[in-house]
Amino acid sequence: MITLYGIANCDTMKKARKWLDENNLEYTFHDYKKKGIDQATLARWAKEAGLDTLVNTRGTTWRKLPEAEKTDLTPVKTIELLIHHTSMIKRPVLELNDQILVGFKAELYASTLLK
Repeated sequence: MITLYGIANCDTMKKARKWLDENNLEYTFHDYKKKGIDQATLARWAKEAGLDTLVNTRGTTWRKLPEAEKTDLTPVKTIELLIHHTSMIKRPVLELNDQILVGFKAELYASTLLK
């Protein structure tokens, strides 16, 4: 079972969803802007992919954060930031069984999902 996490209006999300649709892969879409995301899921992703991969530091939301919120980040503090600012989670996050893919690269999706 594939679950695709992200925000509906994101261009990268649209590319990932289009790729999945074109390859006839069924998936569930979880819009964490509308439905939120829980601490346990984020902790699992952080363990699997690393917080450096998971946090989108190139986006507007990160850049607009007060400096005090971006300093002395611990894993717990970072996950709390992601819960409250879901736009800072790099998109998409694709979950397949116990494996996750962060970001969209057609080649990576193909090598992982079209075995």
